[in-house]
Amino acid sequence: MLTLRSLHHYLAGLVEGRLWLKVLIGMVAGLTVGMLIGPSVGWVEAETSLWIGNWFALPGQLFLVTVQMIVVPLVLASVILGLTSTEDVEQLRRLGLMVVGYFVATTAFAAAIGLWIADLLRPGAGLSGRVATPAASQAPPAAQMPSMAELPDQLIGLLPGNPLGAMVQGEMLQIVIFSVIIGVACLSLSREQSQPILGLMAALQQVCMTVVRWAMWLAPVAVFGLMARLTSQLGVGALLGMGYYVVTVLLGLAMLLAVYLLMLFLVLGTRPGRFLADTRELLLLAFSTSSSAAVMPLSMKTAEEQLAVPAAVARFVIPLGATINMNGTALYQGVAAMFLAQVYGVELGMSAMVLVVATAVGSAIGSPGTPGVGIVILAMVLTSVGIPAEGVALIMGVDRILDMSRTAVNVAGDVTAASLMSRWVGAR
Repeated sequence: MLTLRSLHHYLAGLVEGRLWLKVLIGMVAGLTVGMLIGPSVGWVEAETSLWIGNWFALPGQLFLVTVQMIVVPLVLASVILGLTSTEDVEQLRRLGLMVVGYFVATTAFAAAIGLWIADLLRPGAGLSGRVATPAASQAPPAAQMPSMAELPDQLIGLLPGNPLGAMVQGEMLQIVIFSVIIGVACLSLSREQSQPILGLMAALQQVCMTVVRWAMWLAPVAVFGLMARLTSQLGVGALLGMGYYVVTVLLGLAMLLAVYLLMLFLVLGTRPGRFLADTRELLLLAFSTSSSAAVMPLSMKTAEEQLAVPAAVARFVIPLGATINMNGTALYQGVAAMFLAQVYGVELGMSAMVLVVATAVGSAIGSPGTPGVGIVILAMVLTSVGIPAEGVALIMGVDRILDMSRTAVNVAGDVTAASLMSRWVGAR
């Protein structure tokens, strides 16, 4: 079984092996080669540049397809194992509804912040009309935007009436809802009765993580190829456009962290400086590993020893939060969806924004706390509102720093939730 310790050792090995540095080198090399063969320098003709860029992008497409292939079983296993990580069923009954409600509400709030700040700053406006929409054979079908009157039926349609069909179609929100139902059902059984399915889920998670490891080996080459093709199409202007996008995401994450600090101050009287000092090692490790799952043991230790959260609360809320509390990821997906909508000229009305928030909540909840997966799940959010999933290539090259940053915010959200829950349930 893939334990948190083995996962942590693997992630530490990636850091020691400087995979992040290889990815950054691949990004810079891709940008350079793309500029040389693209319109900025024009070493080759436009037609030649097109087919060279497509061949360069082949490893990137292989990377995306490889991770997409296993994202559904990985989400299914992770959500079920996260919900069943506690053996204290009474504690779950007492905290469960409040914790899950809090996670869903704050995740929706984070996605809304992402949409709002991207709509305010419009980071994709500078690239609008400069990126070719993928051919019809390659682009996902555009979703028909429901009216406000039709929205209730659309939301009911998100329930997993046919779980196997949802898995085949890649309906992530339905998969997450189905996984939650199975996880809660397992908790209602005795350990002996639920152990077979939990053992199967643990084995499935291990297999999926092995495939993720293989895919991560391709990451530097994938980033090189995707960025080379991107820059060969856009030229130097892409650099400025993507820089504005990065700043927009980081500003949104800073706002979300400020909301956490404000909640802690209002509810518990914890000063922002004190909280950041108590959690600095945890947040730095989360930033370095890009994995909330890898730092989960340290998250529990920090909550118990530094933030005075009772062990019973910390050991329930934090493992659950590492699986379904992905507020930083939801905010990032909201910004990315609005950014790419601006790039491709897709108008997002109110009903479309509600659908983005709902899909972002589901995909963030189902997003495993491991690096290399969130960027792929974003494609499902894009597809839900008719934005070409090909746009993932636009943001993949700068995703490393954003992945590190949103993971740190995700972990800050986990320990914040544990602190708040301990007060709200009367445990402190």
